[in-house]
Amino acid sequence: MGSNRDKNSDQFSPFRERLYEIIFEADTPAGKTFDLWLVFFIIGSVIVVMLDSVEPIRAEYHNLFLALEWVFTIFFTIEYIIRIYTVHRPSKYIFSFYGIVDLLSVLPTYISLIGFGAQSLMVIRALRILRIFRVLKLGHFLFESQVIMKALKESRNKITVFLTFIIILVLIFGSVMYLVEGALPNGNEQFDSIPRSVYWAIVTLTTVGYGDISPGSWLGQFIAAIIMIMGYSVIAVPTGIVSSEFVKSYRNRSDFTKNVTTQVCAYCLKEGHAPDAMYCKYCGEELHHTLLNEKNTS
Repeated sequence: MGSNRDKNSDQFSPFRERLYEIIFEADTPAGKTFDLWLVFFIIGSVIVVMLDSVEPIRAEYHNLFLALEWVFTIFFTIEYIIRIYTVHRPSKYIFSFYGIVDLLSVLPTYISLIGFGAQSLMVIRALRILRIFRVLKLGHFLFESQVIMKALKESRNKITVFLTFIIILVLIFGSVMYLVEGALPNGNEQFDSIPRSVYWAIVTLTTVGYGDISPGSWLGQFIAAIIMIMGYSVIAVPTGIVSSEFVKSYRNRSDFTKNVTTQVCAYCLKEGHAPDAMYCKYCGEELHHTLLNEKNTS
């Protein structure tokens, strides 16, 4: 591992390391300032896209919106290139969730040069506002997010079994309602197929109740009433499953590391390391030592 570190230290100049600290770190003043400006540009870009979709406003301010959109796009493009330039393993960033979102946030503007309608896809930039959690860096926010993720992870098997049961249930009810309402002579034309009847069963079981399809016979209405009552349990069961995992997570607070930084590993791009960590707990590579040296000397 020592040879790898020596090799990488030769490849990356102090300027490149400084850029990495500004772009990827949120614990330093420069990194936090950059992230705040990034969030400001993201919000501004989303607002421009939304306003540009309103016909009266677009007719009056279209040129202004177009100019602002190119300003945002150029900024995000430069930022995307710098992120690739500063990381030790560019492919890790390019194919990561944020890397894909960052790329998709700039492509629509360039695509609009050869086609129309791509501007509406720029609202995907709203996903980039997730970076604000790194800027806020509030301990209880981090802890709560860890609780949610752990609860969802621990309950995924139970939720999968429950959803499988629901799918089977709506298939049965949909088939029964097709026989009761649609398949008989002079039946209800709204239940003209099993898939459409299954759609009605899903809408009814989830208590959404659009009302576009409704049973007409007394037997169909009786079955519908049963499904409506069962719908309350459909809401209660997954809520109870996840809630129980929340309770377990709060009881085991020691499972979470609350004293963490936004230090991002330059190799695997994972964060959540302790302030005194020298190596990444995920890939074992040395963490960005410039930030650590600043903390040690302060």
